Amino acid sequence: MKPQESIADKVARKLPKKLRLIRVARGEEKADVVFKNATYLNVFSNDFCHGDIAVADGLIAGVGQYSGHTEIDVSGRFIAPGLIDAHIHLESSLVSPAEFARAVVRHGTTTVITDPHEIANVMGVEGIRYMLQATEGLPIDVHFMLPSCVPATPLDESGYSLDYTAIDPLYDHPRVLGLAEMMNYVGIVNGDADVVRKILASQAHHKKIDGHAPELSGADLNAYIAAGVYSDHECSSCQNALEKLRLGQFIMIREGTAAKNLRALLPLLNQQYYARCMFATDDKHPLDLLEGGHIDHIIREAIACGVDPVIAIKVASHHAARYFLMNNKGAIAPGYLADIVVFDNFRSFQIEQVYKRGRCVYADGEVLPFEAPAIDPLLAQQAHDTFHLAPVTADRLKAGELPVIGLVPGEIITQNCGRADAVRPENDILKIAVVERHHNTGHIGLGYLKGYGLKRGAVATSIAHDSHNIIAVGASDADLAAAINRISALRGGIVVVENGAVVAELPLPVAGLMSDAPLEEVNDLLESAKAAAHAMGVPPAVDPFMTLSFVSLPVIPALKITTQGVFDVEQWKYL
Repeated sequence: MKPQESIADKVARKLPKKLRLIRVARGEEKADVVFKNATYLNVFSNDFCHGDIAVADGLIAGVGQYSGHTEIDVSGRFIAPGLIDAHIHLESSLVSPAEFARAVVRHGTTTVITDPHEIANVMGVEGIRYMLQATEGLPIDVHFMLPSCVPATPLDESGYSLDYTAIDPLYDHPRVLGLAEMMNYVGIVNGDADVVRKILASQAHHKKIDGHAPELSGADLNAYIAAGVYSDHECSSCQNALEKLRLGQFIMIREGTAAKNLRALLPLLNQQYYARCMFATDDKHPLDLLEGGHIDHIIREAIACGVDPVIAIKVASHHAARYFLMNNKGAIAPGYLADIVVFDNFRSFQIEQVYKRGRCVYADGEVLPFEAPAIDPLLAQQAHDTFHLAPVTADRLKAGELPVIGLVPGEIITQNCGRADAVRPENDILKIAVVERHHNTGHIGLGYLKGYGLKRGAVATSIAHDSHNIIAVGASDADLAAAINRISALRGGIVVVENGAVVAELPLPVAGLMSDAPLEEVNDLLESAKAAAHAMGVPPAVDPFMTLSFVSLPVIPALKITTQGVFDVEQWKYL
């Protein structure tokens, strides 16, 4: 991190540009860029206004009648502030931040707020530093919320455990906005001092604290909010969202790849409530980014459902900027960053051009070239060396009677399906294993899985929320071992094995979570792996890898599996 600049030095550095901005605003000097004949959303008067938009040194100098060194005629099109994703885990895209930026900037996204808790569970503070470096200077702004729950629970064997003192120095980074989703709401409402210290530390830095409290209600919700949690993105019902909103929380309406809450929360998008709402995706997978879009997709869906376009666009831009105290973003007005989206109409909301700080970053269907950020070589090497485990043999996977985890179609919750004493693919009973991969402890949790459908072979992945050990399911111990060992050899990824041979695979060598390859290549490999798993019996309606990745998260009922075995979340004990 660069040495902190003194106020005097900052004033001296910025004064010439500020004086020029004033001159351009008064029409005394030509702007760098002028968007001529613009019809733009005014987020303050809630209507569309007309005029020229003048830009100087990346800032909007004024709106009215202007001339510029470069003039862009936008007659017949509409202009909005750059779109903002209020909460996302960049790791979920499976690609580098640079590839993610290349994918979303074409959809009008100019800012995202990320929580790097996936990579932090693998690499600790160094994982956060890796992501800070990997997002520097991209054609979108990437701001950070510091992970609050590494590991997610004391049950997890993650790569690192971070208390508030470990992350505290990072609050001084200019792109860090606060403390990320406080998943351990149980710890807060029960007065866990270590958890509450994290909130107090963020407040001491005058930063935001985001929430994660599905269905929390009543006195416990009051306690959670009183502790200092300002938002929630886990609302799946309007009733729960309204209860939180009425108690002062901001509601992030989530519409991502895994969780889709927009339709349930549409009643919030009206004049009475929308001022407390933002849009977020949480997780966005490659195919969704390539074919579905990003925040622009949510806007289209909302408008198609009858939401006022002014409301939809403000929720997608201005509100997140206000919530996160990014006071120069989210509006087309003097003094604001010239983050500008040009689109065709409200029916299709197709993005035609995107400007970041007044510089074109997307036009004519192409993202303009940009340099991927340089990452410290030692940090990059560390990110590519996160697997520390011995080869696993089939004998180590042998087991007798164990609990059966039952999948629930379309949900990440599971059910207790009793016990089994052997793999029986014909009855949809498969072996499931979680192998510790951070510290070579040799721990392997075993159980059985029902509802996955695999008839032969094995599937494994190193994306296993939130500790990201290796999770694998198979119809035979030999294939299970082969899939686990191939994941280790790849230094992370997704693998499908049959009769000891790899049928399909997607390497994810960056912390076992992300690829260095282009998004299109990653998507092709991922879809090929999905097809291979489906051909081996996994039903078409089941995502073979996303489903597995949540079976290891021991905060969602009823049964989950960790490196220690099958855990009953409701009884809070191992079975």
